[in-house]
Amino acid sequence: MKLSRLNQRRWQLFRKNGRGYWSFWAFMVLFLISLFAPFLANDRPMLVSYKGELLFPTFVDYPESKFGGFLARTNFRDPVNQDEISANGWMIWPPIRYSYNTVNAELPSPAPSPPAFQLNRDAACAKYPAGVDDPNCAFGNMNWLGTDDQGRDVVARLIYGFRISVAFGLILTILSSIIGMAAGAVQGYFGGWTDLLFQRFIDIWTSMRSEEH
Repeated sequence: MKLSRLNQRRWQLFRKNGRGYWSFWAFMVLFLISLFAPFLANDRPMLVSYKGELLFPTFVDYPESKFGGFLARTNFRDPVNQDEISANGWMIWPPIRYSYNTVNAELPSPAPSPPAFQLNRDAACAKYPAGVDDPNCAFGNMNWLGTDDQGRDVVARLIYGFRISVAFGLILTILSSIIGMAAGAVQGYFGGWTDLLFQRFIDIWTSMRSEEH
């Protein structure tokens, strides 16, 4: 779609503002990345091959009975389930093996744990049964920015939190615009007392919001 001359001029002015222009693209890239949060940070594999069957744990809650257990929902971080799947197939994990609410039970120190890059490999993997030789002593299981006071991965929570915050802001903006246009249309159509009462209500509401801030 070709932009009008006015919009072309606006776009040119925006591009001249280097800080704003590059901030916009950085924001858009981060937001697009956050939309794929379940494939970036998750305590479930993206794809599992088990006894010749392909499974998609990101989208489906599989009962543990499928892998010889008894729980209603499979904990793929459980070493017993991992050994069973590895003996009969394979798993592909996301880059970060934690979701926003996953508690790391193998923290090298009490929560909040320090970032993994501040620890050597021996210290970071000290709580795993086989230490540095443990299969779970992998890149995806490291808390690269540490954990919060409940042992939850900070990077995973940042990814999910960013997505929720931006989505909430966009939804709120869209709803506010729709309500504003509807109110303006009613005021313009009926005029008179309707317009006056609507305008006074908006003034009062705006004043109340200003006082809160």
